[in-house]
Amino acid sequence: MIDQVAPADLAAWFAVDPAAAPVLLDVREPWERQTASVTPAGFTLLAIPMNEVPARLAELDAGQRVACLCHHGARSQRVAMFLNQNGFDALANVAGGIDAWSMQHDPAVPRY
Repeated sequence: MIDQVAPADLAAWFAVDPAAAPVLLDVREPWERQTASVTPAGFTLLAIPMNEVPARLAELDAGQRVACLCHHGARSQRVAMFLNQNGFDALANVAGGIDAWSMQHDPAVPRY
């Protein structure tokens, strides 16, 4: 199952298993990350565009808690489903994506 986690609840989701180094996987394109990005706070931020995830799967550790992030949540949900099919269990989709992050959690992050 893939958890749907609001941006404001992400820290609590990561804290469920502090031994599993938390990763926020940003699956947006480079131009999107240049437009708006999050600042890592208690997690590692890893940027792999959605279409590159299969080829770069070895960069991720199935023992980590991985939350996926995109613009509104659809691409990140697909990536989370792919990761789940490839042995990842501790997965979340950041509900509403970076847009929700800006509106609900950090208004300093630009909306686009």
